[in-house]
Amino acid sequence: MARLSKKRKDAFSKIDKNKLYSLEEASALVKEITNVKFDASIDLAVRLGVDPRKANQMVRGVVTLPHGTGKDVKVLALVTPDKEAEAKEAGADYIGLDEYLDKIKGGWTDVDVIVTMPSVMGKLGPLGRVLGPRGLMPNPKTGTVTMDIGKAVSDVKGGKIDFKVDKTGIVHAAIGKASFSADKIAGNAKELIDTLVKMKPAAAKGVYMKSIFISSTMSPSLQLDPKAV
Repeated sequence: MARLSKKRKDAFSKIDKNKLYSLEEASALVKEITNVKFDASIDLAVRLGVDPRKANQMVRGVVTLPHGTGKDVKVLALVTPDKEAEAKEAGADYIGLDEYLDKIKGGWTDVDVIVTMPSVMGKLGPLGRVLGPRGLMPNPKTGTVTMDIGKAVSDVKGGKIDFKVDKTGIVHAAIGKASFSADKIAGNAKELIDTLVKMKPAAAKGVYMKSIFISSTMSPSLQLDPKAV
């Protein structure tokens, strides 16, 4: 069994494993137990009472975090020339079409989000094997396939994230950074949780919000009280 470092032991000593924390308590404590030298991500893991194998119980959507993600999101706008100025004004990092399609074919995927237009999706189809596994394929459901390119880019830059329940029924999402205030962490977490509650599938029976854990990069996790949240 691996030995715990001094910092790790100190972090565990501050946690009550048998306690269900309020969102406010956990948001403050997760900052206190984060002892890495970089600005760690704050992550939320929500176990839902759904069966993702059934289409009518799939939970997938987008949410705009009120305090942003704290991450500099690199956006590629795959657009026709008439939309390039709009994408540039909104803050897209890379703008173009055919030259970037060729780069992607060659294996380039150094972006976080790709925004495009409905008319371009046909060209992206053959690149599904490259973009799909990396979560980069644009999707109308997440607002990344649209004619309103400026808004799509601004939303992503401003803190919009997409989420999807995994095969075990858990939604994982990064909701900020350890440098955020506890209030901002709590605000972002609540926005995601509220969104998940509103998206409860009609076919989901029994307890919907089974458990919620918050943690930072390399920190122990804290369990929240779903009822209190």
